[in-house]
This record gives sequence, C-alpha cells and structure tokens, in this order.
Amino acid sequence: MTLLLQAIKFRYNYDFSNYSLGSLTRQINNCLNKYKLKNISELIPKILHEKGFFTLFLREMSVTVTEMFRDPEVFNTLRDTVLSDLKKHAHINIWHAGCATGEEVYSLAIMLKEEGLLSRCQIYATDFNNHSIDIAEQGIYKAEKIKGFTENYQLANGKASFADYYQAKHSYAKMSDSLKEHITFAHHDLIKDSCFAKMHLIVCRNVLIYFNKNLQNHVLSLFQQSLHQGGYLLLGDKESLEFTDQKDNFLVVAKAQRIYQRNS
Repeated sequence: MTLLLQAIKFRYNYDFSNYSLGSLTRQINNCLNKYKLKNISELIPKILHEKGFFTLFLREMSVTVTEMFRDPEVFNTLRDTVLSDLKKHAHINIWHAGCATGEEVYSLAIMLKEEGLLSRCQIYATDFNNHSIDIAEQGIYKAEKIKGFTENYQLANGKASFADYYQAKHSYAKMSDSLKEHITFAHHDLIKDSCFAKMHLIVCRNVLIYFNKNLQNHVLSLFQQSLHQGGYLLLGDKESLEFTDQKDNFLVVAKAQRIYQRNS
C-alpha cells in the first residue's frame, strides 16, 4: 500500500498517506473488487499509465454517501442555535467543506432561505473530487430519491413544501436556481490547500472520520484559522473535538449534534 500512495503523490500530487488505515484499506479493496483486480500490484500501473483511470480511482476514495437534510435533528438545532445568532451579521460567509454531490449544501441553502438569511449569504461548497463538484453544481438528482428527501425536510421542520425548491422532469429533479445563486462550487483539497476567506459557519460532516489523528488536527487547525471569532463549526455525528489539538479553542454549543463555536 505504501508504494501505491507514493506513486499517487509523485504522479498526481494527491496525498492519502494520512488517511486512517481502516478507511484506506476498505476503499482500496472496493476499487480492486469493482475493477476486478487481484491486488495492489495490478492497481498501480492502471493508475499511473491508463488514461482516465485515476479519475475513477478518486471517485472510490471520495465520501459520496449523503442525502438532503440528513439527520434532521441536526438541522433543527442548527436553525435554533446558530442561524438565530448569525442574523446579526449583514453578510454571512459559509464554507461547506467536503460537500460531496451537494445534497446537504442545498439543504442548508433551503433552511437559510426560510429563515430570511440566504440573500445575505455566500456559501462556498468545496470538495477534492471534481466529479462530485460537477454533480453538485448541476443540482440534478434522481426522482426516486425525492420521497426520502421530502420526509427528511418535513422532519427538519421545513416551513414550506419541499417541491417548491426543485423542478421535476422525467426521472430527475433539478434544484432551483434561486438556491444556486448564493453557492460557489469549487475544488479544494483539505490536505494541501489553505484558508481562502473568513467564515461565520463551517460545515464538514463525516469527512474527518476518514483521516488519522495528525490529519484531523491539521484540518481542524485550518477550520479554526478560517473562522471569525465566535464563528461556528458543524461536524458529523461520529466526529468530535474532544482529544484533538483544537479542543480548547472551541465551546460546545450542542454536543449531540456536534456544533461548536470558536472562542480563541
């Protein structure tokens, strides 16, 4: 595995060496099985020499399991605690790091719209996987998923009808342009890229669990630097600032929902 990671870093400047061993092994094995490869020795030359294969490999390494209003209680708490505080700002910067295919970004935009905040928000939605970013920017999802999205929206106490936020066409649903106007989708690699603006809220859910402790601390330091004093950080339900280098730089706002506020 070490040889594979070295080859990827040398050839493409992507560094997976600080991913957790468990998630790295699982994702690589999934790739081997999907493309019917016997071992890593067969994978390396395909990545290095077969045109387009590294792009396919990156898709296997990305976190793409997501849905609209995933964990509705998180959105309820975010509305009641964070958004009520953000209303004091004339302009609000939000960074959704590791946005995958965009479902949670649009969920956040919908909630901001219903709270009367979207018009003064700029949402930066980033991911290291360009394929995921392309899907997110298009905002087109299979119609078969809409029922589940609608149920989550209702559980998150949505104030309108979820159908107000998309246009259905054949077997797909396209998210409203009124939401996209306030979202900038861009490539950003948490491992090697730096802070690009000061934020009032950073959302990064279920990404840190794929990193080892050193990389988690690196990314959390980036978030701390990127937040305004008093800015908020939302993590995934299996992630925490406890036992990290950033623990003392944040207050716990909602422990169960993993919402934190920068205090230093």
